[in-house]
Amino acid sequence: MMVPLALMLLALLAAGLAPRVLTRSSWPDREPVLALWVWQCVVGAVLLCCLLAMALSGAAAFQVVRDNVFAPAPNGVVEAYGLGASAPWAALLAVPLACGGAWTGAMLLREVRDARARRRTRRAELRERAPRLPGEQPAADDRLVVLEGEKPDAWWLPGAAPQLVITTAALRRLKGRQLDAVLEHEQGHARARHDWLLHCSAALAGGFPRVPVFAAFHDQVHRLVELAADDVASRRYGRLTIALALVELNEDRGVFGPCPTPLAQVPQRVHRLLSPPSRWTVGRRLRVTAVASLVPLVPLMVAFGPGISALR
Repeated sequence: MMVPLALMLLALLAAGLAPRVLTRSSWPDREPVLALWVWQCVVGAVLLCCLLAMALSGAAAFQVVRDNVFAPAPNGVVEAYGLGASAPWAALLAVPLACGGAWTGAMLLREVRDARARRRTRRAELRERAPRLPGEQPAADDRLVVLEGEKPDAWWLPGAAPQLVITTAALRRLKGRQLDAVLEHEQGHARARHDWLLHCSAALAGGFPRVPVFAAFHDQVHRLVELAADDVASRRYGRLTIALALVELNEDRGVFGPCPTPLAQVPQRVHRLLSPPSRWTVGRRLRVTAVASLVPLVPLMVAFGPGISALR
């Protein structure tokens, strides 16, 4: 039974090759939304390869798994996979994959738990720094919180009741349409649910730090979601406006100096906004989207190929 081995070989190939190709390419800076989609398709294909390999190797090693996986399938389909001749080595593959699947689920649950705890902590801090006046009732559309602060900052706090937080220093610093551009940037994060992508990438990178595709996915998502939100704001308010807003919000943090900081990507974002790379044509974007959408279908074709051939 070579199908699980073929799936694992495909997963290893994608996990090692895709990060090198995508991180060395310049086109993701042109099309960050498309790049995010390609990354999701590649990571989904790797996870799907492992899941299918686990199911088929488990079916070869354990009769109870085989009865559940192939319950509705005709006898000819089961024979096409040659399950009976590969039980000794199949267990050696199925058990680690099952442990990896359980670990992935645990990492995702931990990330969800930690994210909720962080949101509760930040909301508690907001209530402490911006308490309601006596007798003031919360409004249904109370999604903007203004904090008294000396540092200009603005961020979107996701959750069941998402809120946009901005400091008074940012209100004083941003001029005219710059404030609207910053708000549109943060709302772009919220509409695209970038927090979900960030949580998933953090869970995979934290659970499997030595897997190149997961580590690169985590690093690239943080950069690409900011570029995508910049593009959302620039389409409505102009690239110069959002670039000036980024400068006003970050010039006191040392990000434009010679020493690297955690916000070192801000100068790159400003330069990209002021000297925008040419976008791809619509046809080319559609072609890349279609090809990326087919990537998760490859492990499905490998896994179901013998069964489909047996039904002919």
